[in-house]
Amino acid sequence: MQGNALGRHVLAELFGCRTELLNDREVIRNVMLTAAKKAGAEVVGDFFHQFSPHGISGVVVISESHLAIHTWPEHGYAAVDVFTCGDTVDPWVACRYMVDNFHATNMTANEVRRGIFDQAPARSEVAS
Repeated sequence: MQGNALGRHVLAELFGCRTELLNDREVIRNVMLTAAKKAGAEVVGDFFHQFSPHGISGVVVISESHLAIHTWPEHGYAAVDVFTCGDTVDPWVACRYMVDNFHATNMTANEVRRGIFDQAPARSEVAS
């Protein structure tokens, strides 16, 4: 467990990606599956949907949580999130693999630590 957190959630934005890669369902699926494995995750399933005229959304479910992507090929942009639990999977390895394989020219990313119980509010709050 990372410090006192149950998981790590990396929210990444990939810019300057190759348009043809971001609009190819099989390429995206293969990159995402390989990214999960290179990060040390155990893949349990995946689903990818191709939109018309372009764009793909997909998820790879891993024992340790998930990897997700939404692409805008016309902008060379992909929104990616990698959520991992435990100490054996590094979400940054998966992100770097995607940057390299989608040929992104720039990535901005933030890591959110999830499941920090000593910072939990005293009562549950629901956004309206």
